[in-house]
Amino acid sequence: MVKWSQILERIDENRWRLPKSYKEGMRVDGIIFADSQLMEIIDQENAVEQVANVAFLPGIVGQSLAMPDIHWGYGFPVGGVAATDYHKGIISPGGIGFDINCGVRLLCTDLTREDVKNRIDTLIRVIYSNVPCGVGKGGNIHLSPTKELSGVLAKGAKWAVSNGYGTKEDLEHTESKGRLMEADPDKVSKKARKRGAGQLGTLGSGNHFIEIQEVREIFDEEAASAFGIEKGMITIMIHTGSRGLGHQVATDYLEIMGNARRKYEIILPDRQLACAPIKSDEGRDYFAAMAAAANYAWANRQMITHLVRESFEKVFNKSAHNLGIRQVYDVAHNIAKFEEYEIEGRKKMLCIHRKGATRSFGPGSSELPKDHRKIGQAVLIPGDMGRYSYLLKGTDSSAKLSFSSTCHGAGRIMSRRAVLKKYKGRDVAAELEERGIFVKGASRRGLIEESPEAYKDVANVVNTAHSAGLAKKVAKLKPLGVMKG
Repeated sequence: MVKWSQILERIDENRWRLPKSYKEGMRVDGIIFADSQLMEIIDQENAVEQVANVAFLPGIVGQSLAMPDIHWGYGFPVGGVAATDYHKGIISPGGIGFDINCGVRLLCTDLTREDVKNRIDTLIRVIYSNVPCGVGKGGNIHLSPTKELSGVLAKGAKWAVSNGYGTKEDLEHTESKGRLMEADPDKVSKKARKRGAGQLGTLGSGNHFIEIQEVREIFDEEAASAFGIEKGMITIMIHTGSRGLGHQVATDYLEIMGNARRKYEIILPDRQLACAPIKSDEGRDYFAAMAAAANYAWANRQMITHLVRESFEKVFNKSAHNLGIRQVYDVAHNIAKFEEYEIEGRKKMLCIHRKGATRSFGPGSSELPKDHRKIGQAVLIPGDMGRYSYLLKGTDSSAKLSFSSTCHGAGRIMSRRAVLKKYKGRDVAAELEERGIFVKGASRRGLIEESPEAYKDVANVVNTAHSAGLAKKVAKLKPLGVMKG
C-alpha cells in the first residue's frame, strides 16, 4: 500500500498537494483537504490514486480536489470535486455517483427536549410506519411512469408542493429551489421510470436516515439566528436521494459514456471515469437525465418532509404550523452544476462535479434565500447515528479553494463487508439506546453496517473544513432518535 503522506506535499495544516508529476498524463495537481489525524486514515486506503486519475479528465480546471471525508468510490473518490471547462471539457457520471442528488434536508421546530423526551420512540415508530424504507422498498404514492412521473422529473420539489405536499417556503429554502431547469424527462429510460414510479416518498437503505436531534451547541449566534436555530431546539434531518430511478440513470449512461469515450478518443487510466464532451449529444443527454433524476430526489425529500410533518401532528395532536416545523435548508451532494468562477482573471462557465461533496456558497449569492443571503449558504454535514451532525455556513474563501464546495458527511473508514465481519451478532440498537438514542432500522444487518465505528469522527472532518475555510461552524446537533433505511 502506498504511503500517501510520504508522497504528498504539505501546503499547510489542512491541505496536501499531489503534484501532477506523480503520474504521467495528469493535467493538474491534486489537492486533499485533511489534517494530520485524517491523513493517518487516508494513508490506509487508495482513494488518493483516484484523485490522480480524475486529474486526467479533458478540460479539467484548477485542481482535482478531495474533501476531508474522502474515501474510495466509483471512478471519483467519495468527497471528490472537479471542475471542467463548459466549452472544452467533459462530464463524467462517475463524478456524480449512482445515487444522483443524494442530499440532506434540515427542519427545525418550536419543540424542546423536554417536549419530546418521553415521545422519541413513539415519534420514530410513527415516522417508520409512514415513510417506507429498505432495499427496493416502494411507497404508497404510485405514479404513472409517463405523465405523472414526467411532471416530477421536470418540476422536482415544485411538483410536490403544487400537489399539496409542502409550502412555497420549503422551495425557497432548497438548493436550486428544488429544480434543475435543464431536466428532460424524455432522456430517462423506461427501466429507470419503472423503478421510480412507486418509490416517491421512500427513504431507501444504506446510510439514508431520518433523525430527530437536539441543538446542543451554537458556534455562531448571528448565523444561527438567520437560519432560525436556537440552542435546545429540536430539529429533524432527512438524508436520502433519487432511489432506483437515479441508480438506473447512472447505469444507463455509464454504458453510453463508455462508448463515447472510445468515439471521442478520450484516454483515461480508469474505465469508471467514462465521460463525454459536455457539448456532445451524449454529454447533453446525460446532463438532462441527471437533472431529471436530481429533480426526482428533491421531490422525494419534499414528500418525506410532508410525511414527517404528518407524523409529528399525529403524535402531538397539533398542526405542523403550531409545532413550528419549518425548513432550514436542503442541499445536494451527488450532482453536477454549471457555475461561473474566475479563472486566471477571467470569468468562466464550468461544470462542477460534486461526488459526496456539498455546495458552500458564501454571503451575497442570489441563489440563496433572502433570509440567508447576508450569512451565506446553510451547509448540512451529517455524522454517524451515535455522535453528532453539524450545521455550517458557506464562505467566500471556498470559491477559490474548492469551487464553493465542502465535505458531505463523516466518510466511511470501514466497508460494509468489513463491519459485518468484525461486529457480527452485535445489537447496535440496544447499545445506542443505552446512550439515550432510540434507533429503528429496516434490518439488524443494516444497523451493523452503519455502526458508528464504520465512520470517521465527523467532528474531526468538520473542524478541518472549518479551519481550511471551506465552511464555518454554526451549530452542533445531537441525535435523540434515528430511523435507518
